[in-house]
Amino acid sequence: MKAVVYTKYGSPDVLHLTEIEKPKPKDNEVLIKVCTTTVTVADVRLRGFRVPPSFWIPARIALGITKPKKAILGMELAGEVEAVGPAVTRFKEGDQVFASTFEDSSGAYAEYVCLPEDGLLAFRSAHVSCAEAATLPLGGRTALYFLREAHIKNGQKILVYGASGSVGTFAVQLAKFFGAHVTGVCSTANVDLVRSLGADKVIDYTQEDFTQNGERYDIIFDTVGKAPYAGCVNALTEDGVLLHAVAVPGVSLRMKWTAMTTGKKTVGGGPQKSSDDLIFLNDLVEAGKLKPVIDRCYPLEQIVEAHRYVDTGRKKGNVVITLN
Repeated sequence: MKAVVYTKYGSPDVLHLTEIEKPKPKDNEVLIKVCTTTVTVADVRLRGFRVPPSFWIPARIALGITKPKKAILGMELAGEVEAVGPAVTRFKEGDQVFASTFEDSSGAYAEYVCLPEDGLLAFRSAHVSCAEAATLPLGGRTALYFLREAHIKNGQKILVYGASGSVGTFAVQLAKFFGAHVTGVCSTANVDLVRSLGADKVIDYTQEDFTQNGERYDIIFDTVGKAPYAGCVNALTEDGVLLHAVAVPGVSLRMKWTAMTTGKKTVGGGPQKSSDDLIFLNDLVEAGKLKPVIDRCYPLEQIVEAHRYVDTGRKKGNVVITLN
C-alpha cells in the first residue's frame, strides 16, 4: 500500500511517498481504508521536532532519539472498514467511520490503518462528508473539551484567540451553539471568515489589543498559545476561566499560580479518550449546527506541499489530504 513516511526530523522534504506492507487487524482491531486525513499543526511539530527546550529530552525518548519511532504521521482520518478482527463486535465490513490516531501514535498518512475497536473511532453519518469528518477528532474534540471544562453557559461572554485556526473555528461555532456571546480574535485576512462562523464581534489583533479595550470576559480561550498571558488574566471577570490549548511548562506553572492566588479557574491539558465526543460532533455537523472549515485539499502525493503550507502559519481551519 501507499504511505508517507519520514525517517528523520526536519523540513517537509523529509516526507516520502513509498510502498509498505498492508497491515492486518489483530483480534480487537478494525482495518480501515483511509479516504481522508489532515495536516495538523501537531503533525508539523512532530515532523520538525518542534518542542519547548524543557521538553526536549523526554520528547526525544518518547518520539525517537535519533529518528522517529513511528514513521507515519497523520492524527485523524475518515474512511471505510475493510475488515475486522474476530473479537470485534461493534463494527463490520463496509461501515463508514472516522477516528483519531493520536492516541495510537498517529499513522493516518497511509491507504490502510488498523485501530482498536474501543479506540477513538465512530460511525460517520451519510450527510457528513469524509473531508468534514476527518477534521473533527483533533480540532473539534479539543474545542469541545475546553468549553465543557469551562462549564460554558448561555449568555456568557467568551473570547476566542486564534479564532481562524482549526481549534478556533470549532470553538467559535460550539460556543455559539452553547448560547455564549462570542468575540473572535484573528488577523485582518480572516475577519470575514470568523464573522461568518457566527462570532458576535471580531477583533483584528493587528489593529486592536483586546487586553486594553476595557472589556471583561467570563471565558478566554487561547487556542494557539500566543495571547499575552497577563493580559488574558486581567481581561477575565472576577470568577472567569482561562483556557489554554498550548500550555508549555512555563505557562502551566503560571496557570497553577493564577488558580491558587485568584478566584479564576485555569484549564490546560486535553480531552480524554472517548468516542462519545466524536458522535456528538458528527451529530452537530449532520444537523447543520457545526460546519468544519476546510482551507485546502491536497492529494496524498502532494503531502510535502501541504506541510509547507501549514508551516506558513496562515491556514484557515483545516487542511485535508485525500487518498482516493
